[in-house]
Amino acid sequence: MMTWPQLLSAQRRQSKPVSAEQSRSAFEQDFDRIIFSHPFRRLQDKTQVHPLPEHDFVHTRLTHSLEVSSVGRSLGRRVGEVLLQRHPTLQAQFTSHDFGTLVATASLAHDLGNPPFGHSGEDGLSDYFIHGEGKNLKPHFSEQQWEDLTRFEGNAQGFRILNKPQYQGLKLTYATLGAFTKYPCPAWFPARDKSRKSQKKFGFFQTELPLFEEIARGLELLPHGPQAWARHPLAFLVEAADDICYNIIDLEDGCRLGLVSLADTIELLAAILTEDFKPEKVDRIATTDEKIGVLRALAIGKLIDDAVGVFLAHETDILNGVFDEALTDKGAYRQPLKQIIDVSVEKMYRARHVVEIETAGFEILPGLLHEFLKAAEHLIAKNHARRYANVGRLLPEDTRLAILNEPDNRYAHVREIIDFVSGLTDRNAVALFRKIRGL
Repeated sequence: MMTWPQLLSAQRRQSKPVSAEQSRSAFEQDFDRIIFSHPFRRLQDKTQVHPLPEHDFVHTRLTHSLEVSSVGRSLGRRVGEVLLQRHPTLQAQFTSHDFGTLVATASLAHDLGNPPFGHSGEDGLSDYFIHGEGKNLKPHFSEQQWEDLTRFEGNAQGFRILNKPQYQGLKLTYATLGAFTKYPCPAWFPARDKSRKSQKKFGFFQTELPLFEEIARGLELLPHGPQAWARHPLAFLVEAADDICYNIIDLEDGCRLGLVSLADTIELLAAILTEDFKPEKVDRIATTDEKIGVLRALAIGKLIDDAVGVFLAHETDILNGVFDEALTDKGAYRQPLKQIIDVSVEKMYRARHVVEIETAGFEILPGLLHEFLKAAEHLIAKNHARRYANVGRLLPEDTRLAILNEPDNRYAHVREIIDFVSGLTDRNAVALFRKIRGL
């Protein structure tokens, strides 16, 4: 069984445990480090669902991450209050605030690895190696490395970013990195059991496997096969915070953009509110934005209550690594949430402007990958072909240095180029693609 004192370890990679400052705990330090990091700032110009239009209220990855973090803090604090009562020995070291801050911090970082153009960006990067010119590179890589390249995964990319020394050397605590990792297994995993939520995707690339092994030992995560582990229990709360926000707030955006009618939106949210839905009170609210805002807040509150209840009811199974489902899938509101997802798929995720930006992602990201991978080859070979010498100069200095420091490690070169391309903002990716193609 996993134990809470070990799961809340403030150990940091390659350093001694850091004592909490008088004004900040180790987990609050983690939160601040992420807030001030470059990858986090870039989220302000990355698509959540809808392209970044003239409407200033459509969510970006940044606003989504802040909202998920807020919900995560509530979930963590509520759970922590009960856990401290159940396990009184924890009270000497921890408070409910520590649980809340830890979940809020991991939630804040949960989308750091997402590329430009939403989820289509992930597919675009993968397709370059599956169907594009990148497929010719397969003989140069091991089976495990090739699986990484053909299945770009934002969760694994996020874990990599959080542990790259050039990104200000965040050196987050084991506890934060464990709670961040919703899928504690690699891409190449023949024994994958997709009935387990923690194995539906993967959480780290081959480059970060030794690091996650170190974290898993430090937290004493239970093994679930070769190179796979049970989730850190608080990862379930991070996942729930994300599920709650994208279901409810994507619907709110869809209503404000006119993709889902106000009547349908109210009906969908009323199914969550049940007896707390008071139509006469909604009718007295003057504007559409206010109506939806009030109902959204009430619905999120109900979903938080439900997720906390499910987690606490299954605490023992979670600590034993037996429970492996999304909290929202086990909750009382799984049917209303499924209805919201069905409407979102039909009316929002397939809307013309969403499809347009997805199509752009399939063109732009593979195009940038190809140009910069060629530039990396020329950089190593010291081939001074003018075209790729110029393209190479567009790479950040730290990327060029990382490539030159390992001239014989082709997989490392490719990972560095993917880091650069996937880290671009939507607008930056479009502008760079146009410049390179002379448009």
